[in-house]
Amino acid sequence: MTSAPPAPPRPVRSGIIFAIGAYLLWGFLPVYFLLLAPTGAFEIVGWRILFSLLFCALLVTITRSWPAMIAIVRQPRLLGTMALAAVFIYINWQVFVFGTVTGHVIETSLGYFINPIVTVLLGVIFLRERLRSLQWTAVGISAVAVLVIAINYGAFPWIALSLAFSFGFYGLIKKRVGPRVDALSGLILETAWLTPVAIVQLVIVGATAGLTFGMAGTANVLLLIGVGVATAIPLLLFAAASRRLPLVTIGFVQYLTPLLQFALGAVLLHEPITAVRWVGFALVWFALALLTFDLVRAGRSARRAAATVV
Repeated sequence: MTSAPPAPPRPVRSGIIFAIGAYLLWGFLPVYFLLLAPTGAFEIVGWRILFSLLFCALLVTITRSWPAMIAIVRQPRLLGTMALAAVFIYINWQVFVFGTVTGHVIETSLGYFINPIVTVLLGVIFLRERLRSLQWTAVGISAVAVLVIAINYGAFPWIALSLAFSFGFYGLIKKRVGPRVDALSGLILETAWLTPVAIVQLVIVGATAGLTFGMAGTANVLLLIGVGVATAIPLLLFAAASRRLPLVTIGFVQYLTPLLQFALGAVLLHEPITAVRWVGFALVWFALALLTFDLVRAGRSARRAAATVV
């Protein structure tokens, strides 16, 4: 009689739960933004910045983390780096919300499918990392996929590529700051930098289309206030998961988000998917399969090498 395989260590189990929770919440985020109708994309992002800042400030107060925050603020170079991160996360938020409320959820999912490939490419350009042959193949196939989808659209797929590159650069900056800035401190600094932008944005919306906050019912007000919580919670879950799991495991789980977004766009929102779009997405998925296989194989080789040295 064979014995059952040992259960994974508790930190790994909790890490997987945190990761799944984060990516599930991110995957269902388009539904949340659609529930905010009739609020437009620019107003949503304005309130998202302000209420995220307030919620994070409350969490910092509860956890008594202000000394760590002050220590970061006293480092001008680090503070400037967080300002640059804020620029890229603002682009990501604005494009994602715009794509969601204008009926392009499937294209937003494409952006997050492409993001791992973009991350690898940015590592080559900015971190001098060297790609293995399968990684280069994945990058090439993704480029062909984007070209196929662009030709099918008859227009440049700017939503998908803006999301992929903005989040790619955001991740690159976060990698550079590393453990010096935790998830909560990072988000509060980024939203603090973006607060003037949010205020200007809301003033412009109020002077043109008109603000919906307080004018579209109690549910709309509560959902707009809750957008800060919806922003911060998955980010904190992801930070907890990243401290407990290897990068390869997180890489597998991260595909939950674009898969859910793709399903929401196709099944719930009935966005059209032509045969050529299916071909483009299939090429992207094939590229991701190659990239994942290469990462797993490299990880196994590294572990065997380490065991041989020991």
